[in-house]
Amino acid sequence: MNASEPHQHGTGGWSQLGSAPPVTGDFPRYDTIAMEQPPPPPPPAGNGRRAVAALALAAVAIGGGVVGAVVANTFRPEPVATASAPSPVSKPAAGQLSVAEVAAKVQPTVVMIQGQSGEGSGVVLSPDGLILTNNHVVEGAGQGGGQMTVKFSDGKTAKAGVVGTDPATDLAVIRAEGVSGLAKATLGDSDALKVGDSVLAIGSPLGLDGSVTAGIVSALDRTLTTGPDQRQQIPPGFGQEQQQSAGTTIGGAIQTDAAINPGNSGGALVNAAGELIGINTAIASNAAGGGVGFAIPVNTAKQVSEQLISTGKVTHAFLGVSVTDATGDVPGALIGQITAGSPADKAGLKQGDLITKIGDTAVDAGETVVGQVRGFKPGQQVKITYMRDGKLSEVTVTLQEKK
Repeated sequence: MNASEPHQHGTGGWSQLGSAPPVTGDFPRYDTIAMEQPPPPPPPAGNGRRAVAALALAAVAIGGGVVGAVVANTFRPEPVATASAPSPVSKPAAGQLSVAEVAAKVQPTVVMIQGQSGEGSGVVLSPDGLILTNNHVVEGAGQGGGQMTVKFSDGKTAKAGVVGTDPATDLAVIRAEGVSGLAKATLGDSDALKVGDSVLAIGSPLGLDGSVTAGIVSALDRTLTTGPDQRQQIPPGFGQEQQQSAGTTIGGAIQTDAAINPGNSGGALVNAAGELIGINTAIASNAAGGGVGFAIPVNTAKQVSEQLISTGKVTHAFLGVSVTDATGDVPGALIGQITAGSPADKAGLKQGDLITKIGDTAVDAGETVVGQVRGFKPGQQVKITYMRDGKLSEVTVTLQEKK
C-alpha cells in the first residue's frame, strides 16, 4: 500500500459585500445599550450546562431525504441592559456585517442536491451552473443514470449532471442545466485561517435547505479517514439506507464546532467576510447527527475543481511508501515497503524508517502521511523528517504523479 492509498492500522461574498468587506476572523461585536433597570434576579439553581465529550469519527455527512429536525440560525446579538447611566448606542464600523447579514449574502450561492437515493449540498462556482460538492454526495444522489436535481435558494430547480469526480479527495463538480446569472461563491484563503476564527456552515441538513449554523474553527490540519464500513445514519421510519461510501483519507481538514448534520456535505463553510474557506464533508459523533464537523480546505478544493472542470480528472502526488502506525514511544509512521524507483526510493528513505514530520506537519499516524501526500502536487518538493537508528534526519523529496 502506497502513501497515496489508505494505510494499514496497527501496523468580493460576492460584489454585494461592497468595496470594504469585513476582515476574516470574528464577526463584529456590538456594545451594550445602557438604560436604567433594576438588577435582574439571580438565576435558578441547578441550571448548569453539561459538557459533552469528544467523540469518535462516525459517518460522512450526507442526507437521505429526511426532514423534521430543526437547525437553529444565529442572528445579530440582542442588546444587553445594564444599570449604568444612559449613553449613545454604538454602531458597527462601516462595511462590517453581522452574522445574519453574512448568511443572507452567502445563502444564494449554496444549493441542495437531490437524487433517487440521497441528498446533499453544493456551492456555486460559476454563473452558468458549475457547482462544487463532495464525491460521496454525487455517489449517493446520482444513482440511476447520474441525473440529479439542484434546488436553488429562490426555490427554483434544475437538472444536473456530473462534470468530474475525485474520490481521493472526496470532491466533485456538477453542472446545472439551462441556468445563467447565478450568484457564485467568493473563494477565501484557507491557509490564512486561525483557530478561534468565526465561521458559518450553510447547507441542507436533514433536508432543510438554506440552514445556517455558527461556530468557530476548533482546530486545523486534521487528518480524517472515512472507511467503507461507515454507513449514513438515517432516523427510523424513513425507509432506505444510504448508499455505502467507498471511504478515503483527507489531510489538512478544518475542524469546526458549527453544527453539521447529514445533508450538509458539499455545503459551504464561510468566514466572517462571507468567503468560502471549506467544503463541509464529515462529522464525528456517537449518535446520528451533531458532533464535531470537518471541512475540506478551500485551497485544496480550488486546485481539484479547476482540474475537474478543465480535464474531468485530477492528478495526484505519489511518494511510494507503505506506512503503518508507530507502536513505540515516538509517534510517527513506520515505513513498511518502498516502491523501487519512487520519489521515496530516490531520496534515500528505507524500510524501517520512522517518519515524524512532513513539511511543517507533525506525523502521529500512518494516515497523516496519506492525507498530507494527497494534498501536494506532482513535482512539488517536500521536506520529510524521519528517525533511523535513533537519529533524526531530514530529506527533500520531489513528488511524482501517481500513475
